[in-house]
Amino acid sequence: MDFEVRGDRTPQGPRKLSREREAYSRLVQQGYSNTEACRIVGVDRRTGNKWRNGRWERNRKPVPPINLVVPASGPSRYLSEDERIHIADRLREKATVRAIAAELGRSPSTVSREIRRNRHPASGAYRPHAAQARADARRPRPKPRKILQNPELREAVQAMLDEKWSPEQICQALRQKFPDRPEMHVVHETVYQALYIQGRGQLRREIAGALRSGRARRRPQRQANCRQTRFTTPMVMISERPAEAVDRAVPGHWEGDLIIGKDGRSAIGTLVERATRYVMLLHLPGEHSAEAVLAALTATVQTLPAQLMRSLTWDQGSEMARHGEFTLATDIPVYFCDPASPWQRGSNENTNGLLRQYFPKGTDLSVHTPEHLAAVADQLNRRPRKTLGWETPAERLHKLLTA
Repeated sequence: MDFEVRGDRTPQGPRKLSREREAYSRLVQQGYSNTEACRIVGVDRRTGNKWRNGRWERNRKPVPPINLVVPASGPSRYLSEDERIHIADRLREKATVRAIAAELGRSPSTVSREIRRNRHPASGAYRPHAAQARADARRPRPKPRKILQNPELREAVQAMLDEKWSPEQICQALRQKFPDRPEMHVVHETVYQALYIQGRGQLRREIAGALRSGRARRRPQRQANCRQTRFTTPMVMISERPAEAVDRAVPGHWEGDLIIGKDGRSAIGTLVERATRYVMLLHLPGEHSAEAVLAALTATVQTLPAQLMRSLTWDQGSEMARHGEFTLATDIPVYFCDPASPWQRGSNENTNGLLRQYFPKGTDLSVHTPEHLAAVADQLNRRPRKTLGWETPAERLHKLLTA
């Protein structure tokens, strides 16, 4: 240690023990006790206690405690109390947010958010010490969950989960249903956190029924498996599809596919209208060969109005081997996607993912009756969709048909 212990320990009067205080602080940070550090430095133990804990006596100048935590080498991601004092001083001088941010070396959004979050709720004045106290109070983790604290909110979320709504759909519905009650507003991550983090013990077994993914733990997103090219007969490619189908401006352009059951022995056909995301399901109780798909597809689309029979987009699956006969029977052209390009039928792929909540993988899909398929399609068509401005597919289709 470069500090020389005083030989004379007599009181020094009003003289400030700055060097002794610095040495005492270094010793405490190294793990020395108060008694041992005071003995080495040559001060009384009560003086060491005041240095370590601070002094806040009446009619005397307060002395802050020593910093027992080694400060970070670089700038902190959190605003310090000195920075908050600078913000308050500059606000009184009518400085702009961008000017304050430039002086502090911070982003303007950081300063703007700090003023908005930590100003006085009644007067709107920004007080730095009160702002520091609010920030310190928000920092401890873990925090109590909003859904856990509000029984009414928990019941509303649970009711929508029972209707097989996604967390994002639930959050948007809560904002529309309770526009003037912020305590009933949550973001979709709050719902996920309530399921995955609070879902301990018995609740964890219920997660598979609450989320359409059926997962009891979070997994990173993975790229979908590429499909193999199986269809070799002449076909019209998706690049020749009319522009009105590409930009979803006109209803009547459909995307189709099959969802396959256990061991590939059963299937259900899916049709999704591109402009409205309206869903129709094909009943395939036996095989899903080209003949069976042709019969079910022809019977289903013939129930549609003429203005909703414009085109059909499918992948290169062998079940569409008789697409020419389908076009002759219905006057609906069929366009085929490029090999290994499922995103060219994005609406249909998304809908197939939603349908797996009703028809899980590895199950026999031939047991479902036409009535059950119609009920599932009706429930999907009554579900609000973000891409439709939170309208339902049924509402959007009704508007387009009556326009």
